[in-house]
Amino acid sequence: MAGMARIKITVVGAGNVGATLAQRLAERGYADIVLVDIVEGLPQGKALDMLEAGPIVGYDARVTGTNGYDETAGSSICVITSGVPRKPGMSRDDLVKTNMAIVRGVTQELVRRSPEAILIVVSNPLDAMAQLALDVSRFPRERVIGMAGVLDTARFRSFIAQELGVSVRDVHAYVLGGHGDTMVPLARMCTVAGIPISKLIKPERIEAIVKRTRDGGAEIVNLLKTGSAYYAPSAAVAQMVDAIALDRKQILPCAVRLEGEYGIRGLFVGVPVKLGAGGAEDIIQLELTADERDALQRSADSVKELVGVMGLQAT
Repeated sequence: MAGMARIKITVVGAGNVGATLAQRLAERGYADIVLVDIVEGLPQGKALDMLEAGPIVGYDARVTGTNGYDETAGSSICVITSGVPRKPGMSRDDLVKTNMAIVRGVTQELVRRSPEAILIVVSNPLDAMAQLALDVSRFPRERVIGMAGVLDTARFRSFIAQELGVSVRDVHAYVLGGHGDTMVPLARMCTVAGIPISKLIKPERIEAIVKRTRDGGAEIVNLLKTGSAYYAPSAAVAQMVDAIALDRKQILPCAVRLEGEYGIRGLFVGVPVKLGAGGAEDIIQLELTADERDALQRSADSVKELVGVMGLQAT
């Protein structure tokens, strides 16, 4: 009996984010996973370890580790997590030159073998690396998506739920803009069981929660001292992969290239996006206040600066 073949998902980078993502996806059971890394033995060892968990957890997904790209051919979704991580005191932007070379090379290898794939970019500085992947791949904008907003929103929701002692499931929030200092958490649109948080939390506490969300990555980098977050980031990517692979049409905040939406053109900015089998199938345009619009524009300006540093054109 010929059933449906499992789709193939490639994860590039077998560090903490990539490997944890590969584990989460393998446990979903709907896809075979290829884990790619330049370090000899690392992706092979981690893949074998995950494969051997299959009988216990109860999945049949094949997990393959490789130092090359031939095994990635025909992938439906490719996730790029490779690059150097942030060290304490480094801004995301400090990474731009090093990670630019890495992401360019990875994108070329993936696109050559999986010309129909959807690319999810996780490498930092996120918005600039997504811009680079789009430029190198020459894919339509629907098929190159940056992961940041799902993670930022999860942090925001976690802090609000903690503040109010409620389930995170009852907290709905939007975070727009770039990943990092220019992030725009829309406190005005955040609700708990349908009630705006402005009715539940004092303005100065909301301000503090917004600030903590903005510094969420740095807070963890400073605690760990030898790496950065990976449990929540990998969970965020997995949610995006689910939405695409299972054609959920789920609206999630993602970095996509805007073409006039929100008054921004040719730059990657985090906005609510409908994710489905076609990738970023639709961009949801929220009604923003003048202040929120200005904040989003500042976010776009900082991406533009990095794009300039990389010698790309915002087109």
